[in-house]
Amino acid sequence: MDFDYNSTRPKLILAEYGRNVQNMVDYICTLPTKEERNRYAQVVIDMMGVLNPHLRDVSDFKHKLWDHLHIISDFKIDVDSPYPVPARDAIHKKPELLDYPQHAIRYKHYGHTIERMIEKALAMPAPENRERMALSIANFMKMAYMTWNKDTVQDEHIIQNLTELSNGQLALPADTVLTKLDFKTPPPGSRTKGGTTTSANNNQKSNNQKSSGKKNMVKKKNGSKKVSYRR
Repeated sequence: MDFDYNSTRPKLILAEYGRNVQNMVDYICTLPTKEERNRYAQVVIDMMGVLNPHLRDVSDFKHKLWDHLHIISDFKIDVDSPYPVPARDAIHKKPELLDYPQHAIRYKHYGHTIERMIEKALAMPAPENRERMALSIANFMKMAYMTWNKDTVQDEHIIQNLTELSNGQLALPADTVLTKLDFKTPPPGSRTKGGTTTSANNNQKSNNQKSSGKKNMVKKKNGSKKVSYRR
């Protein structure tokens, strides 16, 4: 017995439409008259739209489906398309390579943006503007430091790093007080795998027990019968 495996079949050109759509497109290419090919092509276009409803949000939805039809047929289908046939070279054109930045960052936890901000601050002509900009940069550096290192940091350390990054051109006074940021480390075991806290789980469990106890008391009260004795 011969088995038909996907590994022995021709490769799917657009896998999101499946094997059946590709087989139907291949069949349309074998039809003798253009009238038949046009009629069956319209049926396949409608089916492709049903299989990929997310494309309806794309501008020029029908145009994209007809382009996909030509691509699935390997540009062999001969039908009267309402849109221009896409060029094979344009479909398989590779994007231009982007140059990878070679700039070395001195302090990676601050990032390259801090260095660009320092350059902008040094380009300011007014000294009071440079001083305000330097203070804003220092506050941003403190936030970035605490986000990266998950720990508190002294303001003197941030001011020293700012002086080093600016080559001594942006120097804040040593007693400058930066914006106070509190980094709170969650206590160990306070969070479970599902993302809920242990205390929340305990409270939910306690509430469930109280609710269950109230229901049992109501059942007992409703089920009890008042007995009267006659003398």
